[in-house]
Amino acid sequence: MEKLLQKIVPTLALFLFCALGFAQEKKWTLQECVDYALKNNISIKQSELDLNATAIDKKTALGNFLPSVNIGASHSWNIGLNQNITTGLLENQTIQYTSASLNSDITIYNGLQNHNRLKKAKLSQLAAQYQLSKMQDDIALYVANSYLDILFNKENLKVQQAQLVNDEKQLHRSQEMVDAGVVPRGDLLDMKATVASDKQKVVTAENSLLLSKLSLAQLLALDNFETFDTSEVDMDAKPSAVMAENPQAIVDKAIQTRVEIKIAQSNLDLAQKDIALAKGAIQPRLVGFYSFSTRAGYSDRVSGYTLNAADPTSVIGVVEGTGQQVIQPNYLPIFSKAAPIFEQFSDNKGHNFGLQLTVPVFNGFTAKGNVERSKVNFDKTKNALQQAQLDMETNVYKAITNAKGALKTYETSIAALEARQEAFNYAKEKFAVGMMTAFDFNQSQLLFTAAQSEVIRAKYDYIFKVKVVELYFGISIIQKQ
Repeated sequence: MEKLLQKIVPTLALFLFCALGFAQEKKWTLQECVDYALKNNISIKQSELDLNATAIDKKTALGNFLPSVNIGASHSWNIGLNQNITTGLLENQTIQYTSASLNSDITIYNGLQNHNRLKKAKLSQLAAQYQLSKMQDDIALYVANSYLDILFNKENLKVQQAQLVNDEKQLHRSQEMVDAGVVPRGDLLDMKATVASDKQKVVTAENSLLLSKLSLAQLLALDNFETFDTSEVDMDAKPSAVMAENPQAIVDKAIQTRVEIKIAQSNLDLAQKDIALAKGAIQPRLVGFYSFSTRAGYSDRVSGYTLNAADPTSVIGVVEGTGQQVIQPNYLPIFSKAAPIFEQFSDNKGHNFGLQLTVPVFNGFTAKGNVERSKVNFDKTKNALQQAQLDMETNVYKAITNAKGALKTYETSIAALEARQEAFNYAKEKFAVGMMTAFDFNQSQLLFTAAQSEVIRAKYDYIFKVKVVELYFGISIIQKQ
């Protein structure tokens, strides 16, 4: 048994190690990050709920065209002196009643308010869809920016790690040269200080990378952000065809396609419908109505009459002229149990229907004030649309300027890196033959490393800013699912 366990345990350990390693080897691409964010980001979920709410409002607006139907029923006990609805007599007893009713009404005309409410509900649904699209574009842009930040930090970490490896080699070489008496001990101390500084830069770069990963993982709302990592992608700062477009053409395309303008236009259309609704409230309202009711009682009923044997007749008058008395027979009612409940419902049913016209005459200036208030809001949304168009033009020109500036910065950083590379190569040659101190060599190396980091930073800054211009031109960052 012990030998069997000795064979099984290492195998299980290897299996678990491989499984854990596989789980941690998940590398997220930009497309995967964006797709996941669009499905799980809380802000997008909120926008989707807002869109669902407008669908409910649209269904409610459609329902306003249909008649309303309500059914009611009641059962009551009347204790004491009550009038029997069957006999019409006052009786000191407990009487039960059951009643049922059906009421319905339909709006025939109300200033086209139902029609305008339906149009407004459709516009609200469209505006909510635009808001969702804008939120998706914003999240995609945030994800892309965070993703590029991770790529930058990864490349920068590689530069700092490579620099540390080179300086450790130089430190070992300086130790040999000091031991041989070729260079002074001060050079060795300078190299030790440089290596320590390199280690600090590596730690800083590692922290920056970790924070950028954490930022993107939180944006994606991931639970296991500790193991989150992105795929190794070597992105090139390729020229974009959009940057060759005329700036005004990009502005025109953005005004036509961007959801910010569509949202402002939708708000203007909604404000116009609010005016129509407010005007409809001061017009006459015509409603058709119908009601059905029936009832049943549980007290004894009069089933017939019998002659009063004790007092069979009574005088009710005298014939004028002859003096002859007018006599009528006296009858007593014969009571029996209440009729069957459904028979009473059939006998006591009734219908009521008609038209009701309401004409607003005076309501304390409320309706008129709503109309004026709606007109003011319309003017405000009209100004907001014009402002949105101006803002879009400003933002597009700013994005184009930023992209062009980022390109120039990237090109100059490459030229600076080439110059620093040559200077550093020359410094290595001089330092190798003892014609340069370790301090001067370290300064040349520091400038070269800084130039490498600047090229990486400028590259990803240019890539992102070009993406922003392309977004204004209608080129989406991602393929929406």
